Amino acid sequence: MNTKSKKILSEIKAYFIIAIGLLCYVLAWSIFILPNNMVGGGVTGIAALIQYWTGFEVSYSYFIINTVLLLIALKVLGRGFGAKTVYAILMSSVFFKIVPALIPDSFIQEFAISNGQLLCSIFGGALAGLGMALTFAQGGSTGGTDIVALMINKYRSVSPGKIIVLLDIVIIASSLILPSEATWGYKFAIVIYGFIMSAVLSFTLDMFLSGSKQSVQILIFSKQYDAIADRITEETGRGVTVLNSRGWYTKEEGKVAVVIVRKNESSHILRIVKEVDKTAFLSVGSVMGVYGKGFEQIKK
Repeated sequence: MNTKSKKILSEIKAYFIIAIGLLCYVLAWSIFILPNNMVGGGVTGIAALIQYWTGFEVSYSYFIINTVLLLIALKVLGRGFGAKTVYAILMSSVFFKIVPALIPDSFIQEFAISNGQLLCSIFGGALAGLGMALTFAQGGSTGGTDIVALMINKYRSVSPGKIIVLLDIVIIASSLILPSEATWGYKFAIVIYGFIMSAVLSFTLDMFLSGSKQSVQILIFSKQYDAIADRITEETGRGVTVLNSRGWYTKEEGKVAVVIVRKNESSHILRIVKEVDKTAFLSVGSVMGVYGKGFEQIKK
């Protein structure tokens, strides 16, 4: 298979995963959030408020608002992002139109509404966060404040989840001034549930997006440092730095092998060390950020 074919297959896979993520996102709103008349963040939250107030369907207002934001984002994030996000917005709008009609009311009643708004806000936030993470990971967006978050994240090392939370606070709190016959106690409860959903969504999003990017620094104290370093570079492709050391208690000169890897690669490193030298002394510590080849790039 040539390079061009691989690229095409990779793009098809990306668009398929984006569709799965969007379906999860729409299911979260269609099953847990909208049937409970709750409010979430983002453009979907704004669209929900519009629907509660005027009856104008979420699918239409979602599409209109996102189209405006997308035109702004095209210049900032590039045409590649725009293509996937146009696809995501169209798919989301279609899903919001089709999916609710396919879910039986009895299922929503038994699975969601009967379990209370608190559990629905938790489950809805987790499922929506998962859907957004799948979409973000492929360079797409569910639209709205997600687009704003990605634009800010392009130039500042601020997690998308935190940006979205700040924007969501304003949107969710605005439900208090929405004209309705509900009591103030009910309105405040809806706002609290909305904040809970937003927090769960943010946590889920950051866990999936940043979890695989977390790195650890491993210090390996062993007389067989050379054999360990060789195996690490050969089997993992990660670089190893060997430093001179001196044990203060024994006054012996030695070497320390230092390697920085992704957190999910650390078990492989530990296994290599154990196989080469069972008496090796190791120190494993999390690092706040790693920039350079094979890791993150410093953003302007």
